Amino acid sequence: MQTPTPSATDGKRVAVIGAGPAGLMAAEVLAAHGLAVDVYDAMPSAGRKFLLAGKGGMNITHSEPQPDFLPRYGKRREQVAPFVRRFDADRLRAWIHDLGIETFVGSSGRVFPREMKAAPLLRAWLHRLREAGVRLHMRHRWLGWQQDGTLRLAHPDGETSVRADAVVLALGGASWPRLGSDGSWVPLLQARQVEVAPLLPANCGFELDWSEHFRERFAGAPVKPVVASVALPSGGMQNRRGEFIVTAQGIEGGLVYALSSALRETIASEGSARLYLDLLPDWTLEKVSAELSHPRGARSLSSHLQSRLHLKGVKAGLLRELLDKDTFADMDKLARAIKALPLTVLRPRPIAEAISSAGGVSFEALDDALMLRALPGVFCAGEMLDWEAPTGGYLLTACFATGHAAGHGVVQWLKAEGQQAGLSASQEERQP
Repeated sequence: MQTPTPSATDGKRVAVIGAGPAGLMAAEVLAAHGLAVDVYDAMPSAGRKFLLAGKGGMNITHSEPQPDFLPRYGKRREQVAPFVRRFDADRLRAWIHDLGIETFVGSSGRVFPREMKAAPLLRAWLHRLREAGVRLHMRHRWLGWQQDGTLRLAHPDGETSVRADAVVLALGGASWPRLGSDGSWVPLLQARQVEVAPLLPANCGFELDWSEHFRERFAGAPVKPVVASVALPSGGMQNRRGEFIVTAQGIEGGLVYALSSALRETIASEGSARLYLDLLPDWTLEKVSAELSHPRGARSLSSHLQSRLHLKGVKAGLLRELLDKDTFADMDKLARAIKALPLTVLRPRPIAEAISSAGGVSFEALDDALMLRALPGVFCAGEMLDWEAPTGGYLLTACFATGHAAGHGVVQWLKAEGQQAGLSASQEERQP
């Protein structure tokens, strides 16, 4: 019987820092290749943000075809695309099904677990990881490296050092810091000459200066349906139909989140941004003008707007809040304002309130396998990378996909290192 050839990865140990979707996916790939895997996380349990994201219905990915899917990653689509192509929505759904969790496609094209919850999926996944030999260490916060290259980890009983043959960092961004992704890793990598773009709020609300009257009357009111438009810093306009919510501080909700990147960048460069609302997206400007021009007799303008255009409540309130008397006195101006009502957006809400964050480890600081060029053997994955995407399943898909890629990157790197070490040993043996 022939003796099996030892693998170049035999006996190798990998530390994964972060027990969110990206880190756990990397751990699964690594364990499948026979590596010893330890996952460390600062939180008391794994997947805290994943669980909260799924509390209102776990939107795991999106069913739209890749030509429509990939542009959702905006300026970083070219960098994210290779990873999402290798572990796309179809493969992600197949992986979920293999865990015994059924999925379905909603009317919007979004993909959900049949039970609409994240907890059953996470439980099944953690069970499979433990069965594969993955060890999870909770309440272990990564503090960087010792001088000898070992990892520093703080835990309730003090501090410990961990030696690993490779490391996957999947530490998240800086949104929802109470769930673990607090961005505390940024100075640790910058101290090692790793380029990190500033962490900024994404999929976030924005602040406006509402009057006290409007705030008291309409805070919490949904505005729907509308089409919102914002000028892109690169030119052109981004338009999106949907709904949002008026808050005491400004606006938030799915429609606002979808435009948050353009709004944030415009505010950064110009100090504020203009968001235009079409309050009657199913009406043409000509129809709005015709209805406004209809004689109103003794009725008030508010009654006229409600009778002819069905504008009332928060939509009528927005007109009163944002338009001057001259516009209300000119029906042509008023019609144009109803179709393109300008809101001056002043600033994003704090990153701690954001659904996700932009910025992070620059792709230029990584090789094609997501290994840091400045730190061989250290790989990065998930939201800590410099990309952003709207809600709708795109965020989670890229986290899973980059975790999958980082895991495979570690395997290939360890194999190459092992082969190089074997070659060096062989050359030394042949020397006289």
